[in-house]
Amino acid sequence: MADHYQNNVYHQGGGDSYGTYGEGGGPDGYGYQADYPPQEEDAASDVTEGHDDEDQMYEGEYQGIPHPDEVKAAQRAARCSIADGKRKVAASELEELSEQYEDIMQDCGHGKFQWMLFMVLGLALMADGVECYVVAFALPSAEKDLCLSNAEKGMLGLVVFLSMMVGAFLWGGLADKTGRRRCLILALGINCIFAFLSSFAGSYGFFLFFRLLSGIGIGGTVPIVYSYFSEFLQMDKRGEHLSWLCMFWMFGGIYASFTAWGVIPRYGWGFSMGTELQFHSWRVFVIIAALPAVTSLVGLTFMPESPRFLLEHAKHDEAWMILKQVHDTNWRAKGKPEKVFTVTHIKAPKMAEDELIEIQSGTGTPVQRWAVRSLTLCKLVRQEHKLVQTGLLRFATLFMATIWFCMAFSYYGLSVWFPDMIKHLQYEEYETKVKTFHRERVVDVRFDFPLKNQIHKEGEYKRDTFIGIEMKSVRFEDSLFDNCTFEDIRSTNTVFENCTILSTVFYNTDLWEEKFIDCRMENTTFEHNKHGCHLDSVEENDVLIYLVSFLGSLAVLPGNIISALFVEKIGRVKIIGGSMLISAGCSFFLFLSFSQSAIIALQCMFCAVSAAAWNGIEVVTVELYPTSKRATAFGVLNALCKLAAILGSSIFASFVGITKAIPILLSFAALVCGGLVALKLPDTRQKILQ
Repeated sequence: MADHYQNNVYHQGGGDSYGTYGEGGGPDGYGYQADYPPQEEDAASDVTEGHDDEDQMYEGEYQGIPHPDEVKAAQRAARCSIADGKRKVAASELEELSEQYEDIMQDCGHGKFQWMLFMVLGLALMADGVECYVVAFALPSAEKDLCLSNAEKGMLGLVVFLSMMVGAFLWGGLADKTGRRRCLILALGINCIFAFLSSFAGSYGFFLFFRLLSGIGIGGTVPIVYSYFSEFLQMDKRGEHLSWLCMFWMFGGIYASFTAWGVIPRYGWGFSMGTELQFHSWRVFVIIAALPAVTSLVGLTFMPESPRFLLEHAKHDEAWMILKQVHDTNWRAKGKPEKVFTVTHIKAPKMAEDELIEIQSGTGTPVQRWAVRSLTLCKLVRQEHKLVQTGLLRFATLFMATIWFCMAFSYYGLSVWFPDMIKHLQYEEYETKVKTFHRERVVDVRFDFPLKNQIHKEGEYKRDTFIGIEMKSVRFEDSLFDNCTFEDIRSTNTVFENCTILSTVFYNTDLWEEKFIDCRMENTTFEHNKHGCHLDSVEENDVLIYLVSFLGSLAVLPGNIISALFVEKIGRVKIIGGSMLISAGCSFFLFLSFSQSAIIALQCMFCAVSAAAWNGIEVVTVELYPTSKRATAFGVLNALCKLAAILGSSIFASFVGITKAIPILLSFAALVCGGLVALKLPDTRQKILQ
């Protein structure tokens, strides 16, 4: 038949004409007769001229041979049908696993094991809270010790949130592929190592680099901690105990404020390491601030991996052993050691991506296997990041991204604005107390008392001695110093502008050339001058910043308690929406704040209400996403939160001393927007963790 088909269709016999199609070439057949004019081989037939390629008949269709396009379409349909079938089977298996896992957690109960894990993960969350304050508290002293410019100080503040943003994005995806416990140990380990090294940094570059890596490490704690802990909780306990866990972030702020308040102003707590490095008290504070991370890291070595994660990756035996450990630990602590773990089989679907890694791990040299595995892992993590932003999860991600961004923009923006506004009010009050002296003439006088907040204009000082004093916010303008002595002087914000200085000696002072603006000097000597950067006096380290942060962190406690007690009763959605709208009202009342005490009171109120909103947001984020994408989604949203924090703090701080209307209106608008969007979220109280 094939030979017949070939000869009948394509054979060109001794003449110049084409053969006929079909079995016969008679008058009733469909054929091209030889009496047509001869054509070139590549020329088109006159009969088919003007027809589209789509309209031409396929030569084999009369013999029942399908068109190639039809074959491809059928193959595509078959593949889609198989893929749909696999997806339905996988979805059914995962749903069955979710229901069975919830039943197992109900059987294990809530007890000693969850409380031990609660403390260990709480300390990790506490370390994240501390990280947000470390640089801000250490900076007033570190800027003198490391000779920092204003631009360098700004970069240090910025790198904290930038590094945490990168860490959240990176570790969240890795935790869904390699394990919650493993990633959390690595993240905390990186944080501890580089936080410790940063305390010994002798230059700005090293300090910035170490804090950058420290922040990348600690950035992974929030998405991993909530995902990890939620997978050990039964449905009716999940919202309440995740809310209690949020309190540790507040404890981090209190711990950082309290230790900074108690350590940094105590300059005697430092020591010298050669001539190059002075280990001042702010360096001691940096080490003490890392203790929660170190403690959590030690505790994690005694904790198991999430069994739900193991089941998602087809590690049935390991998951079963951990669930049995949870069961036995809880029931022994309750005085019922005889209660037996009766589960014998757990549904554990096989994941295709795990197979890919297993196949690659058995080939090549160890270096090649590591490279292939790392590249495969990176591709899978990148794929997970795309999946949480597309498909069925895109609307959930869009809603949650809006809420996270609006809340973080307002919360972190106002958290910076509150202390900066208090400082501005202090500065305005300070300015009203400035003493101005005009054309004073002082001869043969010994100044052995502090000079503070003074302006001296067109003064004349002859044979005067300034010895062993502090000069703070003192300004000399158009003045004459003749045959004077400055000895053992400590100065802050002190300048000499357009002055004439004759036959004057500066001995062991910190008055260097930058403090003399357009001055004329004759026969003036500087002996044993203090060069480089140094710590200012104790008063220069304003204790108010510690107090404000301490009160703001402490004010979070009522919001945490209320949200934990009512999150299961009134629902996550109402907690988030209501708290954000009430926070918007609190921010609007800032128009009425004209004193430091009023700003501090409103800050405490705002932080208390915002804490309830944050708790609800984090609980819903855990419950909206399936186990395979939970940490990834949490990491993406937490990274967005840090981006909003950078924008909010930068924008709000730029308006301090200019206007308070714009920061207040921006905060109000963002909170109202986020609150209204939150009310559209589904209620996840009775949702089994997928």
